[in-house]
Amino acid sequence: MAAATHGQGDRAVPHHHLSESWAAPALVVLITYAVLATRTAWSRWRTASFAGGGVLLTVALTDPVASLATTDLRGQTLQHLLIGMLAPLALVMGAPVTLLLRSLPVAYARRVTWALRGTAVHLLANPWTALALSAGGTAALYCTPLYGFVPVPLAHAYVLLTGYLFAWVVAGPDPAPRRPPVPVRVAVLAVAVAAHAGLSQLMYAARTDPPVPAGQLRGAVEIMCYGGDVCGLLLALALAVTWRRRDPEAADVELLAPGLTVRVPGVPEPAGRVAVLDREPPRTSGPLTPFEYGDELDHPDPADL
Repeated sequence: MAAATHGQGDRAVPHHHLSESWAAPALVVLITYAVLATRTAWSRWRTASFAGGGVLLTVALTDPVASLATTDLRGQTLQHLLIGMLAPLALVMGAPVTLLLRSLPVAYARRVTWALRGTAVHLLANPWTALALSAGGTAALYCTPLYGFVPVPLAHAYVLLTGYLFAWVVAGPDPAPRRPPVPVRVAVLAVAVAAHAGLSQLMYAARTDPPVPAGQLRGAVEIMCYGGDVCGLLLALALAVTWRRRDPEAADVELLAPGLTVRVPGVPEPAGRVAVLDREPPRTSGPLTPFEYGDELDHPDPADL
């Protein structure tokens, strides 16, 4: 991002090389999503959100933002907000995992759910772990010389993936293993906003490494402070939108993929455990009933897929 800003001019990577390194995998992901969305009854809002995330990434990795980010801390900060906060949230709200589960054959859909139950996913899907990875990476980027030793595309990938992870575990509509209750996620989000505010104060005190011109610093602090607040509000809004009160009497279930066994919260077993084999999931005009995959994958949203 800001090789020159960080005193690593000899490591500066031309921004067109960065966009080229991202182009192929990003195009594959977007085309795959579009194909799957057209093959099933899928929300246009979800599709628009996912496409919007792709647009935000494109803006961040091409001119004028990309060229500014190589010479100016303000451009780097803006690029960070786009890659690490706004684009991940838009991508998460596109519910790509849910779309994948709806589109895959039964056997492959089960493999995806088994993967989501893995130990590594359990660890990463903890909101506090996601917060540490996201906020810790941001602090290292702005307050230490670490960035100068990391390839720029790798730094971008880290920021994007940790931002996606945080948005997913806090407010994502896709299923997640043992997702904590809403109050815990709200607390994590509040800590994240406070961490961004603290980082802004460190930057304002010129405690970046190395120091940058005062004008750039003030502008970067404003972008970090106000932009971080806006992103926090958007995450809170996403959490509110995807959250649904669970009805203890609810018994109607809509499966995201045929052949999966699900447990309906509040309904005693075996009545609350429903297995639908080898048929397509039914469609309804209203919102989905919340449920859990097996015993560990929670799906709190599921808002008009």
